[in-house]
Amino acid sequence: MEPNDYRKMPRDDRYDPFGDEEINDYLNWDQPEDDIIGARLERLQEKREKRERAGKGRIIREDASPEIERSAEEDSGPVVPDKREEPEPVVPEKRAEPEPVVPEEGLKITRLPQEREVEPGSATERLRLRKSLASASQAPILEVKNLSVQFGQAMVLRDLDLTIQRGETVAVIGESGCGKTVLLKTLIGLLTPTWGEVFFDGMNIHSLPEKDLTRERTRYGFVFQQAALFDSMTIFENISFPLRQHTDCSEEEMLDIVMQLLAEVGLPDSVLDKKPAELSGGMRKRVGFARALAMEPEIMLYDEPTTGLDPIMSDIINELMIRSKRTHDVGGVMVTHDMVSARKVADRIVMLYPLARLQPHEPQILFDGTPREIEHAKDPRVTQFLKGEAGDRFYEQ
Repeated sequence: MEPNDYRKMPRDDRYDPFGDEEINDYLNWDQPEDDIIGARLERLQEKREKRERAGKGRIIREDASPEIERSAEEDSGPVVPDKREEPEPVVPEKRAEPEPVVPEEGLKITRLPQEREVEPGSATERLRLRKSLASASQAPILEVKNLSVQFGQAMVLRDLDLTIQRGETVAVIGESGCGKTVLLKTLIGLLTPTWGEVFFDGMNIHSLPEKDLTRERTRYGFVFQQAALFDSMTIFENISFPLRQHTDCSEEEMLDIVMQLLAEVGLPDSVLDKKPAELSGGMRKRVGFARALAMEPEIMLYDEPTTGLDPIMSDIINELMIRSKRTHDVGGVMVTHDMVSARKVADRIVMLYPLARLQPHEPQILFDGTPREIEHAKDPRVTQFLKGEAGDRFYEQ
């Protein structure tokens, strides 16, 4: 643009083609017009070079005259209109709401304890590894051959043959004095048979040295009739007792195991520091159950687990036996008079009979079969026991 171009323009229409200000606003018109226009053009040139260095396009007013716009294009190249795009509104992303969980009709929701985490190389891991390796064995977990036990002149068990497979729960029923508890103690090596053999995982336990027998007993879990807790110890000390005796568990790991076992048997953490005398009979029974599970046993032995308990607590103990079988993959032998428990928990039922009421040639095992089969047993002695009828026994001396 030449200075003469500005002379031809009305003074009020002289706009800065590269800015937004009117020339009249800041130019001193007392100077010679050529000097004013020349100075202004130099200033506009500086502004243009400055904007080019900054990489910006040239901007003109939208209401500038076409003549000025064409002049600006000739001097400085293409003109970029002053059009600023409005930013698109930011719409927050909608998170999908989780679908509600609707239980199936008739389904009972029960909170199950979470399985405890096991650190590599810990005592718990070694116990589980031992159990896992043993479960690969093809031998029955327990096998009794020609077993007889005699105390003085009194014969209690005679020529018993019994096989118990891994994961199987067997209920041993019968009248008082028929030898059920004696059988249980013989299975774990607490009593020595008069003759016959007891095999645990293929080993004759009564031929083992005492040290080896003690080691093998850690593979059993034993729930005693009256819980058999140590009165002077707290509940934590009672449950952790086998871990202290037979493992190198740290205090932290023992506490973790005990807390998990308490959750499994349905007891709160608040009982940890209590003594057995501060608990009810059912709670003590559950503590004994937790202690029996502490060593990750391969088989459980239950001696009258529901004796002295009310029907509701008895059913809680039944549920614990069922859950332990499912959760820990462990079967067991249960000595009981409680036919409700036997029918609910056992895979097999074995009925013993007192030797004093048998003929010398009669087997001591009157029945060996499933809970369904025992309901149709043909032996009247089995039926009499199931019904709980005294019959002619009332007049016996």
